[in-house]
Amino acid sequence: MSAGVRARRPTTPPLGFSNVTPSVHKYPPSLSRKDDLDADARRQAASKGYGPGHKSYAPGGLDITSGEWKLLVIVLIVATLVRMFRISHPSSVVFDEVHFGKFAGRYIKTRYFVDVHPPLAKLLITAAAFLFGFDGDFDFKDIGKEFVNVPYVAMRMVPATLGIATIPLAYLTLRALDCKASTALLASLFLTFENGLVTQSRHILLDSPLVFFTALTIFLFVGFSNEDRHQPFSESWWAWLVLTGLSLGAVVSCKWVGLFTIATVGVCTILRLWLLLGDTRVSLRTWSRHFFARALCLIAIPILFYMTMFEIHFLILGSSGDGDAFMSSEFRQTLGHGMPDTFADVAIGSQVTIRHVNTQGGYLHSHLHNYPGGSGQQQITLYPHRDENNLWLVLNATTDNYPQYDFEHQPIEYIKHGSRIKLRHIVTDKALHSHDVRPPVSDVDFQNEVSGYGLTGYTGDLNDDWVVEIYKGDRNDKESSKRLKTLRTHFKLRHLMTGCYLFSHTVKLPEWAFDQQEVTCNKQAVKANSLWYIETASKHPQLPPNAERVNYKIPGFLSKFWELQKVMWTTNSKLTDRHVYDSRPWSWPFLERGINFWVKDHKQIYLIGNPFVWWSSTVSVITYMLIRGLLILRAKRGYRDFENTKLVKYDMLCGFLFTGYALHYLPFFLMSRQLFLHHYFPALYFAILLSSVAFDFATSALRPRIRLQVACVLIIVAVLTFDKFSPLAYGSPWTRSKCNNAIWVRTWDFACQEFHDDVTSIQAATSNKSILGATIGGEPGGRAAVIVDDVVDVAHAAKGETSTMIPLGGAEPGRDVFAQRESKEVKSSQSRPEVVSPEEKERVVSVVGGTTEGISEVSNKGYTPNPPQQGGSTSEQATLQGGHHKTEGPLDQAEALANEVAHELYPEDNR
Repeated sequence: MSAGVRARRPTTPPLGFSNVTPSVHKYPPSLSRKDDLDADARRQAASKGYGPGHKSYAPGGLDITSGEWKLLVIVLIVATLVRMFRISHPSSVVFDEVHFGKFAGRYIKTRYFVDVHPPLAKLLITAAAFLFGFDGDFDFKDIGKEFVNVPYVAMRMVPATLGIATIPLAYLTLRALDCKASTALLASLFLTFENGLVTQSRHILLDSPLVFFTALTIFLFVGFSNEDRHQPFSESWWAWLVLTGLSLGAVVSCKWVGLFTIATVGVCTILRLWLLLGDTRVSLRTWSRHFFARALCLIAIPILFYMTMFEIHFLILGSSGDGDAFMSSEFRQTLGHGMPDTFADVAIGSQVTIRHVNTQGGYLHSHLHNYPGGSGQQQITLYPHRDENNLWLVLNATTDNYPQYDFEHQPIEYIKHGSRIKLRHIVTDKALHSHDVRPPVSDVDFQNEVSGYGLTGYTGDLNDDWVVEIYKGDRNDKESSKRLKTLRTHFKLRHLMTGCYLFSHTVKLPEWAFDQQEVTCNKQAVKANSLWYIETASKHPQLPPNAERVNYKIPGFLSKFWELQKVMWTTNSKLTDRHVYDSRPWSWPFLERGINFWVKDHKQIYLIGNPFVWWSSTVSVITYMLIRGLLILRAKRGYRDFENTKLVKYDMLCGFLFTGYALHYLPFFLMSRQLFLHHYFPALYFAILLSSVAFDFATSALRPRIRLQVACVLIIVAVLTFDKFSPLAYGSPWTRSKCNNAIWVRTWDFACQEFHDDVTSIQAATSNKSILGATIGGEPGGRAAVIVDDVVDVAHAAKGETSTMIPLGGAEPGRDVFAQRESKEVKSSQSRPEVVSPEEKERVVSVVGGTTEGISEVSNKGYTPNPPQQGGSTSEQATLQGGHHKTEGPLDQAEALANEVAHELYPEDNR
């Protein structure tokens, strides 16, 4: 080359890849070479006369020696021992096993339930429970409740096994990224002895499967990237790409946090396609093949996998269960408890049930309980479950001075737009009534109370009169726009005297109304909350035998799938209630707060990470950001740091892992929902890999033996730290002094007061036990568990200590808004808190408010209330005899949910 000719400088690389030729480099980096030499080492070898190596290409770029496979087996054995050690302890419910163990029982019983998480991880746990004979009868109700006839060890082994499998994936991922074997060993053992991951993987929880599929996805994607660099569109290339897509579907099918893994792969894929587009050696046709192959495998396949998991979910849960009320009536038709066909025509004299259109379709409802304030008249509420107290008789609006319309003999009178009607409650014989009295909760001027008013034989007054205003009908039934038709007409009810509209919203009434939804008469009613429709209509005496019948349309899979996604999304975003052990994202990298999982028998399980592993990973993340920022500033000043291939290699490695870390961590700052330390685990996985790559870079100039010695020192420190906190992972005996010495951070709130003072006390407690057990509280609604020892320390009992209890604010499960709290079941006729007269004590009262003395049935209809039933049972009744009462649930208790948590689905109105 002539001395006057200047070498052309490479084109400016994309942001973050200074002085890197786009056609050469990939993201994620695929730096494994056939001769295992970087460019500098290759030039040095060539100068000494050594030629390049001629090793064959290993699938996915995994050039693993036989010795490494043997080492990996040893690591796997160690990981198995660490995670399986005493996995049968404790033999009682721990933390969110309250929820996920219960869900396994629901699957086995095929009873429909709703959870905010997709079904894959729960299905895996259920499969183990089913194979080992679980019958689904154990309720997992309370933290600390002893397992009875539950294969809980088999169920716990599912997340434990996946936690073990995560270890070799980390090793193989770093080797595929061209890190040294000592670096991969360091990362795998860091993960093995990470206390938080160990604790989480030993119980019936979902985070261990989530971390496993996250690790599997990253490993497969790195392998695919290596194949893409070696030979695109080969059979091996397609295999790695398809497996990556399936793993993406699996990770998002465990928890929606898996969307962050999809984002990580998506960002890298988009950047790779962008670099290919700028490579003039790649034709547009070839680029299009790259694009559509990735779209098929990384978008379509994960979506199909995700939907398949829900199809399995629906196929198993074919029976009515406690999740019914969160779904639409159309959805409930598919749950084996569908509504029978009902008459389409509605007329004066029809018995109807009326549903609210907007707020989850609750029924207009009343029961034998009065408002404690206001008018003191009978309560009118919105109730989400089928019940005989939802039945109303449609009458014409009249007063005592005018004769009642004889609907049995006079010509049928359909209800049209502008019709003036009365609604008579069938069971209690009260009229739907409103007046100028403020409601008990929404006490504002434009809201009026709605109540049940009247006596048997009393026709009523003008405050019982309502005017029907038809809003819209079914476009396939023109008549439904002119007169009321069951299921097809949406209408409003305007109060004749005050002009307000019958209205309901998501505001809940207090316990005296069993947390049911408030119904008012609103003068400024929002249209959506003032619309109603008729769900069922009995046969009218004037209708012919072949009168038209209607029913809900049975939804297909896509309709059910989309409806469930909306319920899950809405509920997830409304999980804003605070928890005793929740924490915010800014505290996670510094391990400021853990989670109390379980305390019993002077032992504790507390979710806390390995401080050495945790903090070293955080330091590595912060150090990478600082150094990367410094290198960018140096590049601006003309320094050529990025012309060093070694620096470029490690920059791309760390950049890839930092991208995964950021995308799995930063989105939590945008969430106002309830969060816990375990939400950080996927980000922690990337942080540990990043710290290992930082070790690889820092020791790259050292001799292999010295590098291995440094790695061994770090591993020993990690193991010693793990051992110090291991009693909190395994629930092992511990002394109070050791617990206090382990509180390295002021905010770590271990229950040190629960441990024995010394080893002698532990031995005495072990040898002197008497059986006694009780568990109080800990329901899956957020209250703290108070657990009395199953084994009482005789030595302590002699001192007057008869039990060990968790203090208030102790172990409690995470919030499950779909769970029912036994203490506040919806009981539409539970006795109200008022003095009961001796005469009333002698009466037998139906749970659903059946007829009693002094309440006669509505004339001309021949209606006899059936015995109260609950989930098919005819024996569940509440009686008031001799001053004692037994309360049972209303109709369809299998469907009943905790109404006090249903507000999580909706925004609060007029609060």
